[in-house]
Amino acid sequence: MRLGVLDVGSNTVHLLVVDAHPGARPLPAHSHKAELRLAQLLDERGAIGPDGVDRLIAVIRDGLEAAEDKGVEDIVPFATSAVREATNADDVLARVKDDTGVELRVLTGEEEARLTFLAARRWFGWSAGKLLVLDIGGGSLEIAYGIDEEPDAAVSLPLGAGRLTAAWLPGDPADPADIKALRRHVRAQIARTVGEFSRFGSPDHVVATSKTFKQLARLAGAARSTEGLYIQRELKRKSLEDWVPRLAAMTEAERAELPGVSEGRAGQLLAGALVAEGAMDLFGVETLEVCPWALREGVILRHLDHMPTG
Repeated sequence: MRLGVLDVGSNTVHLLVVDAHPGARPLPAHSHKAELRLAQLLDERGAIGPDGVDRLIAVIRDGLEAAEDKGVEDIVPFATSAVREATNADDVLARVKDDTGVELRVLTGEEEARLTFLAARRWFGWSAGKLLVLDIGGGSLEIAYGIDEEPDAAVSLPLGAGRLTAAWLPGDPADPADIKALRRHVRAQIARTVGEFSRFGSPDHVVATSKTFKQLARLAGAARSTEGLYIQRELKRKSLEDWVPRLAAMTEAERAELPGVSEGRAGQLLAGALVAEGAMDLFGVETLEVCPWALREGVILRHLDHMPTG
């Protein structure tokens, strides 16, 4: 069957269309996305304003049209931290349902971490052993650890690259004092969680998902996305530590000229790099492997798991 997953994230609204059925690997057929940056549309009360809701509804309608054009039989819609943390989330969800017919399921941060972990586990397989999975989104950082498909520990921290950029790094280029303050904040937040994971022992593989890690790995020399999903891509902490001061000295426009960095993500790449560097340092990670699958694939896999096979 042709299945669509509609992801209302902090940065983008992304429709991923796959050909899938229970027990089989989902094959991507189409991708439709729009940059909305919901996390940056919150007003001083933490609410998504009328203009933001109107734009969200318009983008969802575009996604539904794309899904229909591509012959999608079933759509799984969900939202993450930007909607979850909006003070008017219930009103936004009701308006979306009234105007589009889409009933968004709002994932908790822990659910995000668990579903992302599921995607990584299915991608790497049982032979990968114990996995530590890191995912940097626009609004939050997810961390999960385990040996099975359900992680033994899963947490979500408010350390998304978009959120941190808007709150901590107003300058272009960023002010060194602001960068230092953000670095201190990021590491204090991550350090509080390290003990929860270290009691399980060292992981056999450390895995990273998300656009931020893919871009950082590309900067450090990993293969281009055009070379395919199945080429192993890694990010070494030493390479990342070399890149952080270079990114800090650049303007947003200069970062957008770097290989693998999209114009829409260039502004938040420094904050994402500080989170990635802090996580790798505090968890004692020298090298991590980049996983092509992430939250959207985890949602698809869980949906397929609950479909009848007969």
